[in-house]
Amino acid sequence: MLKKTFGMISLGCDKNRVDGERLLGEIVRHGCTVTDDLAKAQVLIVNTCAFLNSAREESLAAVFEGNRYRDGALEKIVVTGCLPEKYISELFPALSEADVFLGVKDFSELFPALERSYREGVRVNAVGTGSGIRPERLVSTMPHLKYLKIADGCFNHCTYCLIPKIRGGYVSYPMEELLSEAASLKETEELVLVAQDTTRYGEDRGKNRFVELLRGLSALENIKSIRLLYCYPEVVTDELIRELKENPKLIKYLDIPLQHSEDRILRLMGRRGTRREYLALLSRLRAEIPEIAIRTTFITGFPGETEEEHRELLGFLSEAQFENCGIFTYSREEDTPAYKLKGQLPYGTKRRRQRELYQRQAEISQNKLRVYVGKQIEVLCDGIDYEKSCFVGRAYFQAYEIDGCVYFTAPRAEEGKRYLVTVTSADTYDLYAKIED
Repeated sequence: MLKKTFGMISLGCDKNRVDGERLLGEIVRHGCTVTDDLAKAQVLIVNTCAFLNSAREESLAAVFEGNRYRDGALEKIVVTGCLPEKYISELFPALSEADVFLGVKDFSELFPALERSYREGVRVNAVGTGSGIRPERLVSTMPHLKYLKIADGCFNHCTYCLIPKIRGGYVSYPMEELLSEAASLKETEELVLVAQDTTRYGEDRGKNRFVELLRGLSALENIKSIRLLYCYPEVVTDELIRELKENPKLIKYLDIPLQHSEDRILRLMGRRGTRREYLALLSRLRAEIPEIAIRTTFITGFPGETEEEHRELLGFLSEAQFENCGIFTYSREEDTPAYKLKGQLPYGTKRRRQRELYQRQAEISQNKLRVYVGKQIEVLCDGIDYEKSCFVGRAYFQAYEIDGCVYFTAPRAEEGKRYLVTVTSADTYDLYAKIED
């Protein structure tokens, strides 16, 4: 049996990260070791993203960079994830630096494909040959924070998005498997639920069971709190709002990707909501849960977006008052309906609109953060920031790696513990605080 030392570069979203953790689990199950030092790896796995052209370029660059380690210990490169899943026919003949290719569900084929490559001295295309069985994970995040991927694929069919073409239709994982997986994660201070659309959990099996899943996870003693990401607005029901309000384990935070505010653009995007419905949802959430923090994402520069619609989106930001917001320029992707739309905008126009939207959101975010100056807030410590020479953590309104942080000084603090800190200042996205001796 193959006994090698493995390294991994995992790119893209947190959902992809969970898939990478399953491959790491498969490696450990086969009695092999995993190293963070890529110079010591005999087999390098590059877990790729293909959502945007920029992500594909980053994935290829990681393979080229990894190939430089062949002067040392490196013997084989495995390319897995979304890039080979979607583009294997072009990728296999062109990317000669890679020895093995796996798709998004080919966990079981990692070792058979590698063993064949070693034995026969050939490059192996194993995309689409796996059993689809999801092996146990080797968690790669901090011990107190873990992700739980509750479904794969998507059936929303937004006109700009490649996900259904890469990962297929929406598939909810069995609830009993998810509860068992969460229970196996040991003590977890923050469990982050992810999927392409978490709020549709169960609909592919005949009934939405998202709230039922939340209650089951909340009943686990090892799970201390739960954060919800990727909640589509039309599925944020009264039942979910009530659960978010009354369930003490649910962090009062909701990530709701809206993508735009103007009805015409939303229709072109294949989105189901309207500006009026979005504002009504935000109002309802804040009326029921006054302390709730709401995050969203927008796409600017979609084909045909006018200057007036851009200004309306700026106004929507001011009216909606999101705690956190990500803004992306539209990326024209082949094999999506939006690729063929008329009115494709110049890159410079898209970048200008993005800057203007970020500037508006920066003002909103900073004003919201300034409210905390001089007050005490609870922070979950994520460790030490050595560049700033202080501890770093997050308040409930900050999700790991996508929102701001709280930097704080203290005589001592421990990763994974919660502390009351006094906020001393705020900038655009971060807070600065201290714990008195």
